[in-house]
Amino acid sequence: MSSKLLEPAGAHLSSGSSEPLVEPGRGRVGARVKGERGLQASGSAPGRSKMAEGERQPPPDSSEEAPPATQNFIIPKKEIHTVPDMGKWKRSQAYADYIGFILTLNEGVKGKKLTFEYRVSEMWNEVHEEKEQAAKQSVSCDECIPLPRAGHCAPSEAIEKLVALLNTLDRWIDETPPVDQPSRFGNKAYRTWYAKLDEEAENLVATVVPTHLAAAVPEVAVYLKESVGNSTRIDYGTGHEAAFAAFLCCLCKIGVLRVDDQIAIVFKVFNRYLEVMRKLQKTYRMEPAGSQGVWGLDDF
Repeated sequence: MSSKLLEPAGAHLSSGSSEPLVEPGRGRVGARVKGERGLQASGSAPGRSKMAEGERQPPPDSSEEAPPATQNFIIPKKEIHTVPDMGKWKRSQAYADYIGFILTLNEGVKGKKLTFEYRVSEMWNEVHEEKEQAAKQSVSCDECIPLPRAGHCAPSEAIEKLVALLNTLDRWIDETPPVDQPSRFGNKAYRTWYAKLDEEAENLVATVVPTHLAAAVPEVAVYLKESVGNSTRIDYGTGHEAAFAAFLCCLCKIGVLRVDDQIAIVFKVFNRYLEVMRKLQKTYRMEPAGSQGVWGLDDF
């Protein structure tokens, strides 16, 4: 996984009014951000919402009216080459954001079944109850279970677009049948399938990302391409799965996905991703990427 995309930055940007899934002010995944425009609450701090009569109102902070920070996106490249590089990555704010994103999704779906359709009101109540229960058990969950905002009663359009993207990848498998070859594993037709994804990845991501964030597409698309296996070795492993999680994290950091989507991200998007990956593995007899995956997950 490239450490360039998951690089700490000085501000959080969100494309809409909905609360972002990753906590604001904790760095940005998917871009280097110029400027240090921090996010502050629109209201006053607790206990100071009413000023004593006669107390002078301080002048407004000019930084609150500053224009949004400029986003500079880059093409990710591998930056972790040695053991010290891994240590540097684990100490970074970007690493904390990535792990926090995964923990958020994990907490959001605990105790829920894939086959059960949750009404929004039930989903909100359960999230609140989980937060309260965790607090009673002295588990700090302020950063791992962000609460949904009221007013959003359905998964965002981005969820449906992501599912459609994965359906396209599934259809391409049907359109690219395996070829006859003497080797048992690693059917070479996978490389034909992957070449199509490599060519169309940016167009696919562009169907999910709003036009005002089009500059992010080339960068985010790299993570999509890294999430479906290796075209040289024709293998698939946990690292590719982690790349898809990074892909989703990037979409959250630029505001495409939101807090309200956290259950749908797992139950609809990630579940569909796993279905497509299993179809890839079976169709093209992809080899496991390594043999030391925890609990044998690489040996799918």
